[in-house]
Amino acid sequence: MPLAPGHHFIAPNVVVHVFEADRPGPTALVQAAIHGDEIAGAHALFEMLEAGLTPRCGRLLVVPIMNHPAFRARTRTAPGGLDLNRCFPGDAGAHEREYRLARRFMDLVLDERPALVATLHESQKRYDPAVTPSFGQTIVYGVEPAPPIVEATVARLNDELADPEETWAPLYYPVATSSTEVIVEATGCIGLCIETWMGFDLERRVAMQRRVVELLLEDVGVGADYRGSSL
Repeated sequence: MPLAPGHHFIAPNVVVHVFEADRPGPTALVQAAIHGDEIAGAHALFEMLEAGLTPRCGRLLVVPIMNHPAFRARTRTAPGGLDLNRCFPGDAGAHEREYRLARRFMDLVLDERPALVATLHESQKRYDPAVTPSFGQTIVYGVEPAPPIVEATVARLNDELADPEETWAPLYYPVATSSTEVIVEATGCIGLCIETWMGFDLERRVAMQRRVVELLLEDVGVGADYRGSSL
C-alpha cells in the first residue's frame, strides 16, 4: 500500500518524505547519498525540502540520505560495510545492514510503483567517451532506447550552462547489479542516475543537482513548486 503523505522511516534514520498534490498524476521518487562521499545530491534535496517543495500533480517521494553511516564518514560505503548500491533487491533476514535496508527500500518501490526513480550520484572523473568508466556530468540510463526524458533534460541543462565545462551528456551504461537496474527490471519505471562532477565546488554541484531534479519532475508530469518553509 502506498504511504500516506508525511514523513516515514524505513530505517531508524532513513526518512522518506511523501507529498501528494491535489491533482492526480504519476509518482516520482528521488534519493541521494546511497554512496556517502557523494554529498551534493543530499544537500540539494534538503534545500528543496527547506524551501517548501511540493508536487504540482501526483505524488513525490524524497529520500535525502539513503546511507547515513557512509554519509557521516564521507566514504562510499559505511566503515566496514557493503556497497548499498549493489545490495538490491535485498534480504530482510540478512545479517548485513545494507541488505536489510535495500529490501525495505525495494518493498517501498514495489508498493509505490513510481513512474520515475532518480538516484543522485557524483563522480570524481569528468565524463570522457574515451575513458571507461567516467560519469561526471552525465545522466546515466541502462535500457535502450533511451527514455526520451534523458535527451530532453540534457538539452535543457545545456541551454543553461554557467560554464562550458558543465556540459551534460546522456550515457548508456547498464549495470545489472545496481539498485537502479534492479528497480527498473522489477517495475518498468524510468530509472536514472544523475552524476555531477566533483571537480566543481560543492555549491555549484548542489545547484546543478537541484536543477536536474526540477527538470526531471517537470518532464515526468509531477512538477515542483516551492511554498516556503513552515518553520
